[in-house]
Amino acid sequence: MQYTYEMPAEMLIEIPEKGTIETFEYESQTYNDPEIKPIHKKARVYLPYGYDKEKKYDVLYLLHGGGFMQEWWFDMFPDTATILDNMIAKGLCKPVIVVAPTFYHDEESKNTHDEAICENFKTELRKDLIPGIESYYSTYACGDVSEENLIRTRNHRAFAGLSLGSMTTYRAAFYNNYDLFSYYGPFSGCCGPFGNHDQEVKRICETLEKGHENGYELDFMFCANGDNDIAFEEHKDIMGKAVSASPYLTPGQNYDFFIIPGGVHDMKAWQLHLYHALQVFFTKEQ
Repeated sequence: MQYTYEMPAEMLIEIPEKGTIETFEYESQTYNDPEIKPIHKKARVYLPYGYDKEKKYDVLYLLHGGGFMQEWWFDMFPDTATILDNMIAKGLCKPVIVVAPTFYHDEESKNTHDEAICENFKTELRKDLIPGIESYYSTYACGDVSEENLIRTRNHRAFAGLSLGSMTTYRAAFYNNYDLFSYYGPFSGCCGPFGNHDQEVKRICETLEKGHENGYELDFMFCANGDNDIAFEEHKDIMGKAVSASPYLTPGQNYDFFIIPGGVHDMKAWQLHLYHALQVFFTKEQ
């Protein structure tokens, strides 16, 4: 596809065909704490204009960055919904449900900056969030949230996130729940500035290899960053090495790395990444 380096102005104009945003609440646990405790969680959910329970919708799970929670994408930046409204109305993407959860346990935990939470989110994602969302909303799971059916419908599910949420895209969704998602959007980062690049490349390649062996192909990984972003160099280095090492990452077919010249670590860039990602997600015939 043809990428743009700025959000088209018409995407930011409110239109009558507006989607709705609501709060979804569900129960989970602190699975990776020494003492497992029950927690009550919330996610913000965007439903496209004309949402119809008789239809089936693809689902994008979309994460915030460090120090924020589920309110980031839609409450702190309400023009995110306007962009989605316009994309759907203009046929740039299919009508899609967008779920904005949080990897933090609560308001207090968002101040810890513990990167382990990126990988720890894997269990809540699989056991609680996805089953909760897809038993309540009209998705391709058709209300059947058995593990077997969630795996069968992985091609209708995507995961993306920014910054610490980008790291979570790799660690919770890609590495640990690859059988549940076939589309990925890591925006601004992979393993952090002090991470082991070679180890990250190895995990990427092993995930793709194991997935291929089990019949789980990658439909698309859309990596994105600005070349002045603090996370750019490590992200570009890791993915460049992964493309060279893995036969299952093919630029232009199931992989791309979009770079904004002069782009930095900010919401303007991340909304543009979302705009592009949704134009390649859910485009393959299933």
